[in-house]
Amino acid sequence: MPMYQFAVFGGGCFWCTEAVFQQLKGVISVIPGYAGGKMINPTYEDVSKGDSGHAEVIGIEFDPTVIPYSVLLDVFWNTHNPTSLNRQGNDVGTQYRSIILYTNEDQKMESEQSLENLQHSGEYTLPIVTEVRKLESFYKAEDYHKNYYETHKEAPYCQLVIAPKLHKLQEKYAKNYKI
Repeated sequence: MPMYQFAVFGGGCFWCTEAVFQQLKGVISVIPGYAGGKMINPTYEDVSKGDSGHAEVIGIEFDPTVIPYSVLLDVFWNTHNPTSLNRQGNDVGTQYRSIILYTNEDQKMESEQSLENLQHSGEYTLPIVTEVRKLESFYKAEDYHKNYYETHKEAPYCQLVIAPKLHKLQEKYAKNYKI
């Protein structure tokens, strides 16, 4: 039986990040949720107000023999703006911050090294503001957030925000893309 791992990323609206990571070979499931705050059992309304401390995140169950954590990190860095503090596009607030919540020491070391490498790469002129923290709790989002892009492809947000990210993903990661 394969030994799957769990990764947690926040890079803006979880509708976007869910749709992106669902496209990758080796990703078993993607769960929209909330993490990084102190409130127990937050709701979407709690997180949307911006005072729960939680970010909109996704929990990714993945097979590291098919897609290593390093590739997940690379996709994370390349499908949102890690220099934008508490904002991704028109989504504004601490709930949209860039955050990596590691689940073990290997993920911690790999995330910190990846962040350091990106900071020194010259790819960004502004400082990277992504938080790297240990995952304390993960709360699943309400069911209506699950598979949002797949069930709302014609919605303006999906067409204007999510679809371009998926196109970029397919171009850059074609060999890792589910086709």
